[in-house]
Amino acid sequence: MIYFDNSATTEISLAAKQKMTETLDIYGNPSSTHSVGIAAARVIERAREQVSAALGVGRVSAQNLIFTSCGSEANNTAILGSVYSKAKRRANKIITDNSEHPSVENVMKRLEADGFEVVRIKTEGGVLDEESFMKALDDRVLLVSLMLTNNETGAVYDVKKLFSAAKRLCPDAVTHCDAVQGFLKIPFSPKSLSADLLSISAHKIHGPKGVGALYISPEIIKAKKIVPYLIGGGQEGGYRSGTENIVGIAGFGKAAEQGRLSFVSSVEKMTALRDMCQAGAVAVGAKANIPTRMRAPHILSLTLPDIKSETMLNFMSAKGICISAGSACSAHSRNMSPTLIGFGLSAAEADCTVRVSFSEYNTEREVEEFCSALSEGIKTLVRVRR
Repeated sequence: MIYFDNSATTEISLAAKQKMTETLDIYGNPSSTHSVGIAAARVIERAREQVSAALGVGRVSAQNLIFTSCGSEANNTAILGSVYSKAKRRANKIITDNSEHPSVENVMKRLEADGFEVVRIKTEGGVLDEESFMKALDDRVLLVSLMLTNNETGAVYDVKKLFSAAKRLCPDAVTHCDAVQGFLKIPFSPKSLSADLLSISAHKIHGPKGVGALYISPEIIKAKKIVPYLIGGGQEGGYRSGTENIVGIAGFGKAAEQGRLSFVSSVEKMTALRDMCQAGAVAVGAKANIPTRMRAPHILSLTLPDIKSETMLNFMSAKGICISAGSACSAHSRNMSPTLIGFGLSAAEADCTVRVSFSEYNTEREVEEFCSALSEGIKTLVRVRR
């Protein structure tokens, strides 16, 4: 099998698996004050140190880095927790973009139904429309939520520039970044992005599914600009109630530690594989959708010559090659990808677009086999009539 769907999820590293297996024997509840519970709590705190180091925020408390069940929960907690902390204030405007992950966009739709104004910034060519963003900034803005790396196109948005502008012109607004696809793929820290809140996930970095994290800046906590989303026993500094998944958290910590130590070599390898695949795919008739400004090292978006993405996915799957048509979280939706439309593709082009995504575990030989299969598919599959 050739696995080129690493934006959807990654293979768990051997070290993370080993750490998780060891942790299974630590069965105490981390909230218990006896020795078994304390041992479990220590596992969490060690993982918090490892993830914090990978984020470049140093040692933090349970309030500043809270573990969640996934990146989607981290996004929900950040957006709803900050918005409803200000529910009784005059500010009611939220700025986001038109290419966000469903765990952000669908929350925005709910907030619109609740009476909030949501402004979506265009992302044509993988670039945030700076002019429109600046026009949207006023004293009614309570939250700016922008993703760092697009999960379908690989575009890396200039979040730092726009968050800095928001901080300057709307000092009371909260900034949130969905950095799930950018974590350990491109260099950043919450401070370097001017992000008050930042979401990440374990299973995108060779950790387990079912665990994510939300960074909350000390300033946000001090100003009480976020409230809990899950309410209960007050775990994770009071910001995320529920008994912690210490096995998953331990695996997350180990994966983050490994990713931090191998960051440079990993990014170099993924970039080389992406560029090799792009050249091979274009040579056999595909079109590469290359972001105008900056791109992630692990994502390649390809538009096929009048061949539906679903048709090519089935063809590749039969050959043991795993790719995707876009976000795994919206794969069951029959709607056209708003991200690809926002990027500038027509509906017909979006319907013929696939995503190939890499990890440091992939090889050049796998890329060669993929390009050979792609060439065969383009030559033999039934074309869409226009």
